[in-house]
Amino acid sequence: MNYNNTGQDLYTSFTIFITLPYSIMAGVPMTIHLYTLYFYLLSIWPGPSIPPVHHPTNTLHTSTSPEWTSIFNGKDLKGWSVKIAGYPLGENFGNTFRVKDSILSIRYDAYLPEFKNRFGAIYFDRELTAYRLRLEYRFLGETAPGAPDWGYRDSGVQFHSQPPSTVSQDQQFPVCLEYNLHGGDGSGERPTGEICANGMFVEIEGKRNGSYCTPPTLKKTFHGDQWVTLEIDVTDSLITHYANGEEILHYQNPVYDTVNEVSRKFLNTDELVVRSGYLSLQSNSHPVDFRRIELMEYPVNKNDVQE
Repeated sequence: MNYNNTGQDLYTSFTIFITLPYSIMAGVPMTIHLYTLYFYLLSIWPGPSIPPVHHPTNTLHTSTSPEWTSIFNGKDLKGWSVKIAGYPLGENFGNTFRVKDSILSIRYDAYLPEFKNRFGAIYFDRELTAYRLRLEYRFLGETAPGAPDWGYRDSGVQFHSQPPSTVSQDQQFPVCLEYNLHGGDGSGERPTGEICANGMFVEIEGKRNGSYCTPPTLKKTFHGDQWVTLEIDVTDSLITHYANGEEILHYQNPVYDTVNEVSRKFLNTDELVVRSGYLSLQSNSHPVDFRRIELMEYPVNKNDVQE
Protein backbone atom coordinates (compact mmCIF):
# COMPACT_ATOMS: atom_id res chain seq x y z
CA MET A 1 0.00 0.00 0.00
CA ASN A 2 1.21 3.46 -0.87
CA TYR A 3 0.70 5.49 2.31
CA ASN A 4 1.18 8.71 0.37
CA ASN A 5 -2.28 8.10 -1.15
CA THR A 6 -4.06 7.19 2.14
CA GLY A 7 -5.96 10.51 2.32
CA GLN A 8 -7.23 10.14 -1.24
CA ASP A 9 -8.38 6.54 -0.57
CA LEU A 10 -10.32 7.53 2.57
CA TYR A 11 -11.96 10.39 0.72
CA THR A 12 -13.08 8.04 -2.07
CA SER A 13 -14.51 5.51 0.44
CA PHE A 14 -16.40 8.27 2.30
CA THR A 15 -17.88 9.53 -0.97
CA ILE A 16 -19.19 6.03 -1.86
CA PHE A 17 -20.93 5.65 1.52
CA ILE A 18 -22.48 9.15 1.43
CA THR A 19 -23.86 8.81 -2.09
CA LEU A 20 -25.10 5.24 -1.61
CA PRO A 21 -28.72 6.10 -0.36
CA TYR A 22 -29.26 8.67 -3.13
CA SER A 23 -28.21 6.16 -5.77
CA ILE A 24 -30.65 3.57 -4.40
CA MET A 25 -33.49 6.17 -4.48
CA ALA A 26 -32.55 6.90 -8.09
CA GLY A 27 -33.28 3.26 -8.98
CA VAL A 28 -29.73 1.81 -9.11
CA PRO A 29 -29.85 -1.77 -7.68
CA MET A 30 -28.24 -2.26 -4.27
CA THR A 31 -26.25 -5.27 -5.51
CA ILE A 32 -24.30 -3.14 -7.98
CA HIS A 33 -23.29 -0.73 -5.23
CA LEU A 34 -22.13 -3.55 -2.95
CA TYR A 35 -19.99 -5.10 -5.71
CA THR A 36 -18.52 -1.69 -6.51
CA LEU A 37 -17.60 -1.11 -2.88
CA TYR A 38 -16.18 -4.64 -2.48
CA PHE A 39 -13.84 -4.46 -5.46
CA TYR A 40 -12.71 -0.94 -4.59
CA LEU A 41 -11.81 -1.91 -1.03
CA LEU A 42 -10.04 -5.00 -2.35
CA SER A 43 -7.95 -2.86 -4.71
CA ILE A 44 -6.66 -0.60 -1.95
CA TRP A 45 -6.00 -3.35 0.67
CA PRO A 46 -2.24 -3.81 1.02
CA GLY A 47 -2.51 -7.57 1.66
CA PRO A 48 -0.36 -9.64 4.04
CA SER A 49 3.24 -8.63 4.56
CA ILE A 50 5.64 -10.88 2.55
CA PRO A 51 9.35 -10.85 3.41
CA PRO A 52 11.73 -10.07 0.54
CA VAL A 53 13.38 -12.99 -1.25
CA HIS A 54 17.19 -12.93 -1.52
CA HIS A 55 18.43 -14.68 -4.65
CA PRO A 56 21.93 -16.23 -4.67
CA THR A 57 24.51 -14.77 -7.02
CA ASN A 58 26.95 -16.57 -9.31
CA THR A 59 30.01 -14.63 -8.17
CA LEU A 60 32.96 -16.61 -6.84
CA HIS A 61 34.33 -16.00 -3.39
CA THR A 62 37.78 -14.48 -3.55
CA SER A 63 39.04 -17.15 -1.16
CA THR A 64 38.52 -19.81 -3.87
CA SER A 65 39.73 -17.72 -6.79
CA PRO A 66 43.38 -17.95 -7.90
CA GLU A 67 45.47 -15.15 -6.42
CA TRP A 68 49.09 -14.07 -6.69
CA THR A 69 51.19 -15.09 -3.70
CA SER A 70 54.80 -14.12 -3.03
CA ILE A 71 57.00 -17.20 -2.55
CA PHE A 72 60.17 -15.22 -1.77
CA ASN A 73 60.07 -13.17 1.43
CA GLY A 74 62.86 -10.76 0.40
CA LYS A 75 64.73 -11.34 3.68
CA ASP A 76 66.28 -14.82 3.55
CA LEU A 77 66.10 -18.20 1.79
CA LYS A 78 63.32 -19.61 3.96
CA GLY A 79 61.10 -21.95 1.92
CA TRP A 80 63.89 -22.76 -0.56
CA SER A 81 66.62 -25.44 -0.69
CA VAL A 82 70.03 -25.17 -2.36
CA LYS A 83 71.60 -27.98 -4.40
CA ILE A 84 75.00 -27.41 -6.06
CA ALA A 85 76.84 -30.11 -8.00
CA GLY A 86 79.56 -31.64 -5.83
CA TYR A 87 77.88 -30.66 -2.55
CA PRO A 88 75.07 -32.18 -0.49
CA LEU A 89 71.54 -30.82 -0.57
CA GLY A 90 71.27 -27.74 1.63
CA GLU A 91 74.92 -26.65 1.44
CA ASN A 92 75.07 -23.15 -0.01
CA PHE A 93 78.71 -23.30 -1.09
CA GLY A 94 80.43 -19.91 -1.15
CA ASN A 95 77.17 -18.16 -0.27
CA THR A 96 76.23 -18.61 -3.95
CA PHE A 97 72.61 -17.76 -3.20
CA ARG A 98 72.22 -14.65 -1.07
CA VAL A 99 69.56 -12.04 -0.24
CA LYS A 100 69.97 -8.29 0.01
CA ASP A 101 67.53 -5.41 -0.53
CA SER A 102 64.68 -7.83 -1.37
CA ILE A 103 66.74 -9.36 -4.21
CA LEU A 104 67.78 -13.01 -4.47
CA SER A 105 71.27 -12.80 -5.98
CA ILE A 106 73.47 -15.55 -7.44
CA ARG A 107 77.21 -14.83 -7.18
CA TYR A 108 80.47 -16.74 -7.70
CA ASP A 109 83.01 -14.93 -5.49
CA ALA A 110 84.21 -18.24 -4.04
CA TYR A 111 84.47 -20.10 -7.37
CA LEU A 112 88.18 -19.44 -7.83
CA PRO A 113 90.34 -20.20 -9.62
CA GLU A 114 87.91 -22.29 -11.72
CA PHE A 115 84.14 -22.71 -11.92
CA LYS A 116 84.66 -26.49 -12.42
CA ASN A 117 81.11 -27.13 -13.65
CA ARG A 118 79.63 -26.53 -10.23
CA PHE A 119 76.19 -25.84 -11.62
CA GLY A 120 73.41 -25.52 -9.11
CA ALA A 121 69.90 -24.38 -8.37
CA ILE A 122 67.74 -23.20 -5.51
CA TYR A 123 64.46 -25.14 -5.23
CA PHE A 124 61.09 -23.96 -3.98
CA ASP A 125 60.17 -26.42 -1.24
CA ARG A 126 56.81 -27.57 -2.58
CA GLU A 127 55.76 -29.68 -5.56
CA LEU A 128 53.53 -27.81 -8.04
CA THR A 129 50.98 -28.98 -10.61
CA ALA A 130 48.92 -26.19 -12.24
CA TYR A 131 50.03 -22.59 -11.80
CA ARG A 132 51.40 -19.37 -13.22
CA LEU A 133 54.82 -18.14 -12.14
CA ARG A 134 55.89 -14.50 -12.41
CA LEU A 135 59.25 -12.97 -11.51
CA GLU A 136 61.77 -10.36 -12.57
CA TYR A 137 65.41 -11.09 -13.44
CA ARG A 138 68.49 -9.27 -14.68
CA PHE A 139 72.07 -10.17 -15.64
CA LEU A 140 75.06 -8.12 -14.53
CA GLY A 141 78.79 -8.46 -13.99
CA GLU A 142 81.18 -10.99 -15.52
CA THR A 143 80.95 -14.73 -16.05
CA ALA A 144 82.82 -16.85 -13.49
CA PRO A 145 86.36 -17.87 -14.58
CA GLY A 146 86.51 -21.28 -16.24
CA ALA A 147 82.80 -21.33 -17.11
CA PRO A 148 81.69 -22.78 -20.46
CA ASP A 149 81.24 -20.34 -23.34
CA TRP A 150 77.47 -20.81 -23.30
CA GLY A 151 77.43 -19.67 -19.64
CA TYR A 152 77.73 -16.01 -20.65
CA ARG A 153 74.55 -14.26 -19.46
CA ASP A 154 72.82 -17.61 -19.16
CA SER A 155 70.55 -18.90 -16.41
CA GLY A 156 67.16 -20.56 -16.23
CA VAL A 157 63.95 -21.28 -14.40
CA GLN A 158 63.53 -25.04 -14.07
CA PHE A 159 60.11 -26.58 -13.47
CA HIS A 160 58.35 -29.97 -13.53
CA SER A 161 61.66 -30.98 -11.96
CA GLN A 162 62.57 -34.11 -10.03
CA PRO A 163 62.55 -33.55 -6.23
CA PRO A 164 65.79 -31.95 -5.01
CA SER A 165 66.17 -34.79 -2.51
CA THR A 166 66.63 -37.18 -5.45
CA VAL A 167 69.35 -35.14 -7.19
CA SER A 168 72.65 -37.01 -6.71
CA GLN A 169 75.62 -35.17 -5.24
CA ASP A 170 77.51 -34.86 -8.53
CA GLN A 171 74.44 -34.44 -10.79
CA GLN A 172 74.78 -31.13 -12.66
CA PHE A 173 71.18 -30.68 -13.82
CA PRO A 174 67.90 -32.26 -12.71
CA VAL A 175 65.40 -33.99 -14.95
CA CYS A 176 63.16 -31.03 -15.77
CA LEU A 177 61.84 -28.49 -18.24
CA GLU A 178 63.55 -25.11 -18.36
CA TYR A 179 62.65 -21.60 -19.41
CA ASN A 180 66.18 -20.67 -20.52
CA LEU A 181 67.30 -17.12 -19.72
CA HIS A 182 69.63 -15.25 -22.05
CA GLY A 183 70.98 -11.73 -21.83
CA GLY A 184 72.09 -9.72 -24.84
CA ASP A 185 75.75 -8.86 -25.46
CA GLY A 186 74.97 -5.28 -26.51
CA SER A 187 74.80 -5.88 -30.25
CA GLY A 188 73.76 -9.35 -31.44
CA GLU A 189 70.53 -11.23 -30.88
CA ARG A 190 70.33 -13.65 -27.95
CA PRO A 191 66.59 -14.23 -27.48
CA THR A 192 65.38 -15.28 -24.06
CA GLY A 193 62.79 -17.92 -23.25
CA GLU A 194 63.71 -21.03 -25.22
CA ILE A 195 62.51 -24.38 -23.88
CA CYS A 196 65.20 -26.82 -22.78
CA ALA A 197 64.08 -30.36 -21.92
CA ASN A 198 66.45 -32.45 -19.82
CA GLY A 199 65.29 -36.06 -19.64
CA MET A 200 61.92 -35.12 -21.12
CA PHE A 201 60.20 -34.47 -24.44
CA VAL A 202 57.49 -31.92 -25.34
CA GLU A 203 55.31 -31.29 -28.38
CA ILE A 204 55.89 -28.03 -30.25
CA GLU A 205 53.37 -27.31 -33.00
CA GLY A 206 52.30 -30.95 -32.92
CA LYS A 207 55.80 -32.41 -33.19
CA ARG A 208 58.14 -33.81 -30.56
CA ASN A 209 61.16 -31.59 -29.92
CA GLY A 210 64.22 -32.85 -31.78
CA SER A 211 66.89 -30.94 -29.84
CA TYR A 212 67.75 -30.29 -26.21
CA CYS A 213 66.75 -26.61 -26.51
CA THR A 214 64.22 -25.07 -28.89
CA PRO A 215 64.15 -21.29 -29.51
CA PRO A 216 61.01 -19.24 -28.84
CA THR A 217 58.58 -18.41 -31.62
CA LEU A 218 58.72 -14.70 -30.79
CA LYS A 219 62.35 -13.71 -30.32
CA LYS A 220 63.08 -10.98 -27.75
CA THR A 221 66.61 -9.91 -26.81
CA PHE A 222 67.24 -7.79 -23.71
CA HIS A 223 70.61 -6.04 -23.49
CA GLY A 224 72.38 -4.53 -20.49
CA ASP A 225 71.35 -4.80 -16.85
CA GLN A 226 67.63 -4.12 -17.32
CA TRP A 227 65.01 -6.00 -15.35
CA VAL A 228 62.88 -8.40 -17.42
CA THR A 229 59.54 -9.89 -16.35
CA LEU A 230 59.21 -13.62 -16.94
CA GLU A 231 56.02 -15.66 -16.73
CA ILE A 232 55.37 -19.37 -17.11
CA ASP A 233 51.81 -20.65 -17.33
CA VAL A 234 51.25 -24.35 -16.65
CA THR A 235 47.67 -25.58 -17.16
CA ASP A 236 46.77 -29.22 -17.80
CA SER A 237 49.21 -30.29 -20.52
CA LEU A 238 49.73 -26.80 -22.03
CA ILE A 239 52.73 -24.65 -21.06
CA THR A 240 53.27 -21.05 -22.20
CA HIS A 241 56.29 -18.74 -21.89
CA TYR A 242 55.99 -14.95 -21.59
CA ALA A 243 58.56 -12.15 -21.60
CA ASN A 244 57.51 -8.66 -20.48
CA GLY A 245 53.86 -9.62 -20.91
CA GLU A 246 54.15 -11.03 -24.45
CA GLU A 247 53.68 -14.69 -25.28
CA ILE A 248 56.88 -15.97 -26.87
CA LEU A 249 56.36 -19.74 -26.95
CA HIS A 250 53.88 -22.48 -26.11
CA TYR A 251 54.09 -26.26 -26.17
CA GLN A 252 52.36 -29.22 -24.59
CA ASN A 253 52.30 -32.84 -23.45
CA PRO A 254 55.59 -33.22 -21.52
CA VAL A 255 56.66 -36.84 -21.12
CA TYR A 256 59.70 -38.59 -19.66
CA ASP A 257 62.51 -39.74 -21.95
CA THR A 258 62.61 -43.52 -21.37
CA VAL A 259 66.20 -43.68 -22.65
CA ASN A 260 67.47 -41.23 -20.03
CA GLU A 261 68.83 -43.20 -17.08
CA VAL A 262 67.76 -40.67 -14.46
CA SER A 263 64.30 -40.15 -15.99
CA ARG A 264 63.52 -43.86 -15.79
CA LYS A 265 63.63 -43.62 -12.00
CA PHE A 266 60.51 -41.42 -12.03
CA LEU A 267 58.33 -43.52 -14.32
CA ASN A 268 55.13 -44.66 -12.64
CA THR A 269 54.55 -48.10 -14.22
CA ASP A 270 53.82 -47.29 -17.87
CA GLU A 271 52.82 -43.66 -17.21
CA LEU A 272 55.16 -41.34 -19.12
CA VAL A 273 53.22 -38.08 -18.72
CA VAL A 274 54.82 -35.43 -16.51
CA ARG A 275 52.04 -33.86 -14.47
CA SER A 276 53.89 -31.99 -11.72
CA GLY A 277 57.29 -31.25 -10.23
CA TYR A 278 59.51 -28.78 -8.43
CA LEU A 279 60.48 -25.23 -9.36
CA SER A 280 64.05 -23.89 -9.18
CA LEU A 281 66.33 -21.03 -10.22
CA GLN A 282 69.66 -21.91 -11.83
CA SER A 283 73.20 -20.92 -10.95
CA ASN A 284 74.87 -21.43 -14.32
CA SER A 285 78.09 -19.35 -13.89
CA HIS A 286 76.94 -15.79 -14.71
CA PRO A 287 75.77 -13.39 -11.96
CA VAL A 288 72.00 -12.95 -12.03
CA ASP A 289 69.39 -11.34 -9.77
CA PHE A 290 65.79 -12.36 -9.12
CA ARG A 291 63.04 -10.43 -7.35
CA ARG A 292 59.25 -10.26 -6.96
CA ILE A 293 58.86 -14.02 -7.28
CA GLU A 294 55.13 -14.74 -7.27
CA LEU A 295 52.94 -17.76 -7.83
CA MET A 296 49.28 -18.18 -8.76
CA GLU A 297 48.04 -21.74 -8.29
CA TYR A 298 45.05 -23.06 -10.23
CA PRO A 299 42.48 -25.59 -8.97
CA VAL A 300 43.53 -29.11 -9.90
CA ASN A 301 41.20 -31.83 -11.15
CA LYS A 302 42.12 -34.79 -8.96
CA ASN A 303 41.29 -37.16 -11.83
CA ASP A 304 44.15 -35.59 -13.80
CA VAL A 305 46.73 -36.24 -11.09
CA GLN A 306 48.39 -39.63 -11.08
CA GLU A 307 48.16 -41.23 -7.65
